[in-house]
Amino acid sequence: MKETEKSNSWRKDFPLLNRDNLIYLDNAATAQKPECVLKAEMDFYTKFNANPLRGFYELAMEATDSYEDARRTVQKFLNARFPEEIIFTRNTTESLNLAAYSYGLSSLSKDDEIVVTIMEHHSNLLPWQMAAAKTGATLRFLECEKDGSISRKQLKEVIGERTKIVAVTHVSNVLGTKTPVEEIVKIAHENEAVVILDAAQSVAHMPVDVQKLNVDFLAFSGHKLYGPIGIGVLYGKKELLEKMPPFLTGGEMIQSVHRESAVFAPLPHKFEAGTVNAAGAAGLAAAIRYIDSIGFDAIEKQEQKLTALAMEELKKIPGISVLGSDKPEEHCGILTFTIEGVHPHDVSAILDSDGIAVRAGHHCAQPLFEYLEIPSATRVSLAFYNTEREVHALAESLGNVRRRMGYEQ
Repeated sequence: MKETEKSNSWRKDFPLLNRDNLIYLDNAATAQKPECVLKAEMDFYTKFNANPLRGFYELAMEATDSYEDARRTVQKFLNARFPEEIIFTRNTTESLNLAAYSYGLSSLSKDDEIVVTIMEHHSNLLPWQMAAAKTGATLRFLECEKDGSISRKQLKEVIGERTKIVAVTHVSNVLGTKTPVEEIVKIAHENEAVVILDAAQSVAHMPVDVQKLNVDFLAFSGHKLYGPIGIGVLYGKKELLEKMPPFLTGGEMIQSVHRESAVFAPLPHKFEAGTVNAAGAAGLAAAIRYIDSIGFDAIEKQEQKLTALAMEELKKIPGISVLGSDKPEEHCGILTFTIEGVHPHDVSAILDSDGIAVRAGHHCAQPLFEYLEIPSATRVSLAFYNTEREVHALAESLGNVRRRMGYEQ
């Protein structure tokens, strides 16, 4: 299968994709890193390595400039109003825990309700279970249809005057479904509730404008955005962040400390205790600049083409059932499926023997699988650097799974 020249040029930017006998289709778990990201991290350690925000000598100030430049890059990427609305964390999970512990515990009471969807990743469910348990608030669920869609009727029935927090995924990591964020925000704000958006599965695939969406908080991980592992972001509206207590305490998040009291630093440093991951921030900024150089129009076009081809090929294989919508454009590059009579772990192992990396299990979304009455599934997740040849290789390997497990085709 002939590949496009542009696709080949993108792949050359990713050193790990040159590895022999590897077709990487687990991009929803973590994406590969372009050379410019690896170089940005290396450059920080070889040119600017000092503890940011703490020293007044030249090298330390250069480290601080690099770190704060990364913050401004993220601000522009999300179209946040102010750089101090960008809080660096380790990952989406830490960002959502920050929101739950700092905003949730300080604002919820026993008569309040927290709304989540049945599709949430555990990272956007467990923090709110904790917040409900500690405050006496009630956790309520937005159910979805089998294709992942959520009706306006369901939104109006669940989000009401007792709702104080609505924490929802932007894109389901299992179904690939995009939630109706604009409608959720409208109804939530009409009820004076805040909206916390888990954008871990969306920021690498589509433009995300926090002012346009009007969400109150947003979380994502750098490693799913072609950036380093160990750097994440919590965006929050300035007026909310300023009222919130610190999540972690210690070095650098203070203005002054006395024997029995402390004055905390202003935003954003109030929420960034300890030595920060400045090299990771530099790598994340490089990843964003790389994505900007390609453009989301090109990224979405390539991923939609590959998703449509993959769904077409999977539907030809007896025994395969794809979860979610039957429309490839509603999957955001994610195709999760079952094969009749074959455990997903066996599917993954067989594909791995053919050099194809996919994910198998409950994908940190067990309530959704309970709702779908499916114990687990196999997930293929595509990125713009994948190719038609790789999709055809996937289909060929999947077509042999049942035979290799001893079933007649």
